[in-house]
Amino acid sequence: MNGKKGSVEINIPPAAKAKQPEVIKKSSFQGFSCKAWIWNVWEFCKEDSNRVTFSFKVGLAVLLVSLLILLQGPYEIFGTNIIWSILTVAIMFEYTVGATFNRGFNRALGSLLAGILAIAVAQLALHAGRVAEPIIIGISIFFIGAITSFMKLWPSFVPYEYGFRVILFTYCLIIVTGYRMGNPIRTAMDRLYSIAIGGFVAIFVNVLVFPIWAGEQLHKELVNSFNSLADALEECVKKYLEDDGLDHPEFSKTVMDEFPDEPAYRKCRTTLNSSAKLESLANAAKWEPPHGRFQHFFYPWSEYVKVGAVLRCCAYEVMALHGVLHSEIQAPYNLRITFQSEIQDATNQAAELVRSLGKDICNMRRSLKSSLLKRVHSSAERLQRAIEVHSYLLTVQCDPPDNSSKPLPKLSHALSSTLCDLPEELDNLDCTSPEKSSNQLTQNRQSGTPPPAQTESYHEMMRKQSRRLHSWPSREVYAFEEEGGFGTDLLPRMRALESTAVLSLATFTSLLIEFVVRLDHLVEAVDELSKMAKFKH
Repeated sequence: MNGKKGSVEINIPPAAKAKQPEVIKKSSFQGFSCKAWIWNVWEFCKEDSNRVTFSFKVGLAVLLVSLLILLQGPYEIFGTNIIWSILTVAIMFEYTVGATFNRGFNRALGSLLAGILAIAVAQLALHAGRVAEPIIIGISIFFIGAITSFMKLWPSFVPYEYGFRVILFTYCLIIVTGYRMGNPIRTAMDRLYSIAIGGFVAIFVNVLVFPIWAGEQLHKELVNSFNSLADALEECVKKYLEDDGLDHPEFSKTVMDEFPDEPAYRKCRTTLNSSAKLESLANAAKWEPPHGRFQHFFYPWSEYVKVGAVLRCCAYEVMALHGVLHSEIQAPYNLRITFQSEIQDATNQAAELVRSLGKDICNMRRSLKSSLLKRVHSSAERLQRAIEVHSYLLTVQCDPPDNSSKPLPKLSHALSSTLCDLPEELDNLDCTSPEKSSNQLTQNRQSGTPPPAQTESYHEMMRKQSRRLHSWPSREVYAFEEEGGFGTDLLPRMRALESTAVLSLATFTSLLIEFVVRLDHLVEAVDELSKMAKFKH
């Protein structure tokens, strides 16, 4: 069945094609081509061209350091210790300039402390005698390993975890090789200047050759999150108002969050998982010198993280709206379009405000958002008033209020009468007394009309009407029909099912209003960022 009214499809695959999936798997496995692999690599590079730039920069830095060994002149000066420069470049070179500075600081400080400790312990061991020398070196290695491993787990020292690791392996290598070679001071000095050469080459190449700034990456990431949030909100509301409940995917498929026709939804979900990325970029950007559009020292990169946190709080509401959109319990389509104009207006105003905030951050411009915010609040208030005026539509067991003197704005009389009169008509059918039934049967016989067929056709008509109004016909109703038609407890169950379905609309609108409320905090966070970053008016 394809899920549409009045159409049933039963697809029976022919017996000759029963083994078709295996053939496809075999052909796809055997048909692996270099062309497909190259296409995947091309798509990966086109997604972010800085990946290719970073790869070539690492290759260039390693080549420059390797020339000190490949060329005879530098090799005679530095010797085999220059290999430590290659190791330093490979470990220290990071994707962004700020991350490279951070890693270089940890590398330099860790190597310096390890060299000083190694020289001090080696001199102490030499004066202790030939027998006690290996014992002192072994005990020092144990304590250095234990202390550095404990300190890097301390919460305050987590950002310097790499530095403690450098202290450990540099100290061990210097102290052990110095013990065997007999000159720990000379060994430590050779290691230190080799590390300095590797660090200088890494920083030189990373800063001067197509630099990738962490601050720029953080700036773009935050702006893209604003646009993704606005697109996801508009996409969700558009699908909710256009969905007539005729073609819903199975719940087992939707629970996996795989919606290929909703690209903005996937981007919004990426925004929710961007917390670690924003913090990492902010920590790296703190190490970068003034550059590009960020020309003053002590730029407030931490404020970007705060704005991202408030933005994620708004994204949670959008994800909740998508959850209502893809839930099995759906409000009637006719009821949804009753509030279409108010929902659409609130969505458009909110999306415009979010995009305006993202544009201000992108252009590093500070502007007043009081007018936009006032329009967003007005649209949300109109939606609240519409729900309050037509609240009887969200309670199936209530009758509409007596508003005969005042016309109902934007309300379909046919919809309200159908929703509110359906339970009463079913009640009249199911609660008719035996005497009235017998009298009606006698009158029908006198007039010559067979009542059972008419009653049964009326029941069929009411069932079809209920299914048209509700895009979520409960499984209990189907079980009811399979057990033999209408019983005495049909009306309470039908009312429960109808009230549960219409509450889905109340959930959707309340989430939308909550999203509008959270925009106040987002405007405040962006305004604080613009003040501290000294955006232009």
